[in-house]
Order: sequence, then structure tokens, then C-alpha cells
Amino acid sequence: MATGSVKEVLPPALDSTSEPLPLFDGTTRLYISYTCPFAQRVWITRNCKGLQEKIKLVPINLQNRPAWYKEKVYPANKVPSLEHNNEVKGESLDLIKYIDSNFEGPSLLPDDPAKREFVEELLTYTDSFSKAVMTLLKGDGVDEAGAAFDYIETALSKFEDGPFFLGQFSLVDIAYAPFIERFVPFLREVRKYDAMAGRPKLAAWFESSSLKPEKLASGRHYDLQN
Repeated sequence: MATGSVKEVLPPALDSTSEPLPLFDGTTRLYISYTCPFAQRVWITRNCKGLQEKIKLVPINLQNRPAWYKEKVYPANKVPSLEHNNEVKGESLDLIKYIDSNFEGPSLLPDDPAKREFVEELLTYTDSFSKAVMTLLKGDGVDEAGAAFDYIETALSKFEDGPFFLGQFSLVDIAYAPFIERFVPFLREVRKYDAMAGRPKLAAWFESSSLKPEKLASGRHYDLQN
């Protein structure tokens, strides 16, 4: 799935010196950090749905957070969070599904019941995948990380109608891309571990769907065909 470019001027991050925003004034706001992979999941979803004009980005400086963000907006004091319909919701996997279901734009989930069932399995595995790879990032855990990447390779082999997890681009690709895009080059350069060696499906997916931070920074849609 590819979408066109939308030019967007990205606002500066708010910090402890920033004035509070008016809460529940009818504006839908997505609170993020530009560099947080959890927040990037939701940011990418917003862009793929073409919602740049509907959902306002509110970047937060995580090293110098505004006190009012915790006190008035989101008591968990983390990103992402979404202010919509007089509520503030959190958790990136919940938010990508919420945005896909409650806003206009192309659906990012398949109609095929078998693929829908696989969606939940894959989304549930994201935390286990990240934890397994993090052990290797910290210096050991080659077996655990290898098993995690093998799981991804097997998952990418399930459907043959495209290079993505469900064949066609979906929320599953969005959930994994910000993490795998970080893990693969770091492991190769620092740990001398090639996650794509012997995993052709992962290699093809990475080449077609690697999350490029500069794409987001330029306001482009997340185009997995490039």
C-alpha cells in the first residue's frame, strides 16, 4: 500500500516551559515524541490514513516534560496518547487499532478472517520480540534473539500475496517497523549479528518497509513501496 506525499510543518516539542494546551476543546491531538518507536507506530498510522489535517501532532520533550501533561492530560506521563471525543487514551497498539477503526481513510486491516486472526497473534508477540532482541543488544542472548527473528521469518512466510506480514501492508507492519528498523543496523554494526542472514523473507520485508525517520520528518506518508 502506498500513499502520496503530504507536506506537514512539524511543531517544536513542548517542554517544562510550555503553556498548557486547552484540553477537550474539540481538537483531536496525538501526543508523541518524534524519536519514540511506540509513538511512531501511531504517527505512521495517522499518516497512512491521511489524517494530518484531522489529528494534530503535539510533540513532547521526554527529557524535560511539561508538568501539566501528567497532571491534566495523561497521568501515565508517557507517549503516545490520543485526545479524542473528550477522552485521552494511551498504549500504542490500542491506539493504532482505535485510529484505524474510528477515523476515515483506507483500512489498515484485512477483510480475510484468517488474516484477521493472525493480526492478534502478531500484535501480541511484539513485546516478546522486542524483549528477546534487547537481550542481544545488551551483549548476550543470541539464541533468544535468533528465535525471535525466526518467528518473524516464519510469520512473513504465511501469506504469499505480498511482502508484508499479511501479504498486503497492514497495522502489523506498522507495529514492527519502528523497532526492526532500529534493531537490524545496530545488531549488524555493534554486535556483528546479521539478522537477515538466512532469512530471505525478513530481508525482503526490511528492504520494502524499513521505517526511514527522514520520511516522517518531511511529513511524508509511510510509503512501504519505496
